[in-house]
Amino acid sequence: KVATYKFYWFLSILELVENGNIEIKKKDIFAKMISNSWYTVNYFHLSFGKQDLFQKTVEEILKIEDLTIDIKRDNLFSLLQNTENRLTLKELNHFDLNVPHWFLTPWFPRNINENAAIHKKRIYEFSQKFENKCLYALNADSIKINPIWISYLQSNAKILKDFCYWNLTLFLQVRNPNVPDIANKLIKPANRNGLTKQRNDYWKIVFQELNSIDCIFTGEKLFFEENNYAIDHFVPHAFVSHDLIWNLIPIYKTFNSSKSDKLPSMDKYFDKFFNLQKTAYEIVQKVNPKSKHIEEFLTIFPNIDNNNIFDFQRYKETIQPLITIAHNNGFSYLND
Repeated sequence: KVATYKFYWFLSILELVENGNIEIKKKDIFAKMISNSWYTVNYFHLSFGKQDLFQKTVEEILKIEDLTIDIKRDNLFSLLQNTENRLTLKELNHFDLNVPHWFLTPWFPRNINENAAIHKKRIYEFSQKFENKCLYALNADSIKINPIWISYLQSNAKILKDFCYWNLTLFLQVRNPNVPDIANKLIKPANRNGLTKQRNDYWKIVFQELNSIDCIFTGEKLFFEENNYAIDHFVPHAFVSHDLIWNLIPIYKTFNSSKSDKLPSMDKYFDKFFNLQKTAYEIVQKVNPKSKHIEEFLTIFPNIDNNNIFDFQRYKETIQPLITIAHNNGFSYLND
């Protein structure tokens, strides 16, 4: 495999067969492929590799259809199933050039002197008779699942999808070597975890001690009672994929909406971020030293429990690479 097409082709077929579809339009599979990869490409910005045009197709459809990155998967699937947009159809149909028949090559290996066009024609012809017990028959606009495979696919769909996602994770990890938590970036979570505990168990203590906190981005004074702030990720959640306290700070609620998953400038904001985090840690450590959130700092300061070291350079060396790698993967900076 040199691209992600086969992974998403197979996953999409599995989902459709699971729902009782046996004769399946290619357009439906292509639509399912896009909807299954949508969040991975447009929210988490994972790279599929330089040779992979699949990622470009997903990004183009986002622009062509003027969609939001958080559109529900089922809504996106339905939209693509029924679209008549000429540009969108062109993007979907490019999958038909190779993916459907190349997936069947294990059942129909290419002969030594056989060129690609003849090989493709042979696969289409022989698959229609389910020769070599191939998975499906290929037609111009659809596929038909081989009856001998239907029960197997439906009974083992969960195992087969997990197997496919595991191998897709390995495939993408090679192309995104410094990106954390690849496995959890392949499927949009049903719901993002709320930050209520971080707000009430950690930052409330800080507010009670300081009375107010200055937003590091706008300078606005934030008050716990006025609820004019939101708890936000300094490095976007879409990249780090966790809610550890060392990456969370209160910021002005109105600004939070416009910040979205933009990256903060290290030169402009890191000193303020560090000073706020250090002050907050010292307050919570004094008031509630057994706080579970305090323990989260051990991931960047292993010796913090012993001698209360809160080192500026060490903190910066944790945050800076995350910002750089995220930008290299397509995340934009504030005010870009």
